[in-house]
Amino acid sequence: MAAQIDCEFLVKKARDLVTDDPWAAKAWLITARTLYPTDFGIQYEMYMIERNAERTASAGRILYDMFVNFPDQPMVWREISVITAALRNDAQDKQTQFLRGLFETLPGRIQCEMLLKATEQCFNTLERAEMLLLLLRRFPESVVQHGVSLGETLLEAENMDDQDSPVNCFRKLFVCDVLPLIINNPEVRLPANLLYQYLHKAAEFYIGYLTRSPSLESQHQGSQDSADLKSPTKRSTQKYIIEGLTEKLSVIIEPWDRLFEILSIVAMRCEWQMDKANRSCGEILHRMKDLCRYINNFDDEGHRKYKHQVVYSTLLVFFKNAFQYVGSIQPSLFQVPSPSSNQVPLILLDDLSNIYGDVDIDRSKHIHKRRKLGDGREKTLSSDDEECSGKLRSRHIVVNKIELPNSVDVLESFKVARESWELLHSQEALEKEFTRTCISWKTETWLWLRIFITDMIIYQGQYRKAINSLHQLGALQGTQQHVINRGTLEQQRALIQMAACHFALGEYRMTCDKVLDVMCSIIPCTQDVVKVQEEIPKVKPRFRKGSDLKLLPCTSKTMMPYCLQLILACFKLRAFTDIRDDLALGHVVVLLQLDWPRGENLFLKAVDKICQQGSFQYENFFNYVTNIDMLEEFAYLRTTEGGKIHLELLPNQGILIKNSSPPLGLLPQEFKLQPSSQAADRHHTVTRGITKGVKEDFRLAMERQVSRCAENLMVVLHRFCIAEKIILLQTLM
Repeated sequence: MAAQIDCEFLVKKARDLVTDDPWAAKAWLITARTLYPTDFGIQYEMYMIERNAERTASAGRILYDMFVNFPDQPMVWREISVITAALRNDAQDKQTQFLRGLFETLPGRIQCEMLLKATEQCFNTLERAEMLLLLLRRFPESVVQHGVSLGETLLEAENMDDQDSPVNCFRKLFVCDVLPLIINNPEVRLPANLLYQYLHKAAEFYIGYLTRSPSLESQHQGSQDSADLKSPTKRSTQKYIIEGLTEKLSVIIEPWDRLFEILSIVAMRCEWQMDKANRSCGEILHRMKDLCRYINNFDDEGHRKYKHQVVYSTLLVFFKNAFQYVGSIQPSLFQVPSPSSNQVPLILLDDLSNIYGDVDIDRSKHIHKRRKLGDGREKTLSSDDEECSGKLRSRHIVVNKIELPNSVDVLESFKVARESWELLHSQEALEKEFTRTCISWKTETWLWLRIFITDMIIYQGQYRKAINSLHQLGALQGTQQHVINRGTLEQQRALIQMAACHFALGEYRMTCDKVLDVMCSIIPCTQDVVKVQEEIPKVKPRFRKGSDLKLLPCTSKTMMPYCLQLILACFKLRAFTDIRDDLALGHVVVLLQLDWPRGENLFLKAVDKICQQGSFQYENFFNYVTNIDMLEEFAYLRTTEGGKIHLELLPNQGILIKNSSPPLGLLPQEFKLQPSSQAADRHHTVTRGITKGVKEDFRLAMERQVSRCAENLMVVLHRFCIAEKIILLQTLM
């Protein structure tokens, strides 16, 4: 008892002197330790004096003595806890740096033992894992003993915590921190099956991390450089916090590179046929194709490891390139929209450049395969046609480089992803393994993957399958509306592509129905529409096995002309068949105003058909036809020189033109059609004497119509689609 009182006295004396005379205080404590070497209070006071004075070496020596001689003292472990926290912290403040330096003065054996015992003091799985990671990084030899057990602990904790997503704190620590330490240590012996399991876990995590919804990170999204947001490969720069981890620990730099590095190490450990590392995706795919040529049966015991090589290598190549393709054409899926970013979503559609060409009706098919073209009704492809169209493997995709500057890379990603998919489905063993992986990852809920698969099927020309895929896409969009920008045409992606697929199958009424639904979501552009066909230079390869495709911006400015072209294409065959259909022909005339004068030849063909018929009835003519060239031509048809064609163009009117001679004394005079001054560039003067014999109401209606030539054509055609929806659909019955 007396000794305790003496110790307390000596410590108090030192504390009183430490401010005014630290050296005297230190002398008192040295004396006290000499007299009472087993007293913890004296040594702890000495440590605190050295620590507060930031004398690293002396503080480290005293800490070492306390750790060895007083391992059960709570104050020792409280101090060790502060030091290990500084080791895990990347802060650069003075206090943190001092604590790190203090730890470095300890002998390596003591550091290792201290970290191990500190780990035992942790009851939280994450904290325990972080402590063990400190140990494993500082002492690689400890990986053999603790690495695999730490990894299994994290995976078990993930299962027990019932995590909904593979992107969680436990998986992140395992995949990004523990797994590289394990597989890079040659002394850690792992069976091949366990390596495949770890590779599977890593791939699921990294792909989930890369393809996460922007809504998950929008609350953490800081100001970003817009240049970093333009590429899906830059996603790792965006702020995103994984629950349970700090912002810094949640950031993963170059996730794809990390994943392929794991693949490379697993390949080496499992003795795959890999001649060199750091191959590009295209090179890996080519190597896997060669391997498949030499191995016909992957279920043989001797070939089983090569099955895993082909499946995992091709699978990662597929997902990476599919992700890069979709991330480029639909950036909002993976990126928080930036006000300074001018990226718009792109949509893959069949090229309709040839709709203004002549109408060719194939009458040479066998009777049992003949499409219903003779009467202008729908042509539905038979199974033979669908199988044939599915072989369109080499199709050219036209892209405007202004809208997609990295178009070459994007199309290459699309190509590599397609070929990877085909390889994974080329053999039953490969397809079975790939399907099992997709089921375990629940890829059927991945909206971005459904977009790629749909585009791939469209590219292959399998339009019936594409429609089924688009129904799934529409359902996914309905359940994931937070991913798609609301109020935009992105929500109509499935509907637009479905319309194009129905058209390719010859199902024109379904095409028109879908297109008219899309038109309800389109806001007509009030400015002059740029002619898309002239914007995009068309490269003509020597050999073309299938029709062209286009990646078009999913905006009203681009989609409205495309939708109008689809409607025109639907009515074109019907309008020019042997059976007379004035309503279809009238719709064609209205739609041919789009992108005038590209459709001029087709319009002249319509005029020839009207002349052959000798009459024409279309009561919506003056509601929607404002093209001055067309007005001039129809006015001319009423004249003697034009053939005195019987035209019924006014609503609720009977015969507009009487074939009787003009009244006695009425002299021929010029009939001038002059557009308003606003349309001076489209000014025409018709001097064909067509008013001779023309009924007054027709002439007045035509003159009034000329004054509308300056109206915005897109607004007129949009009104035509909305107001005449029922008539348009009935015409295609």
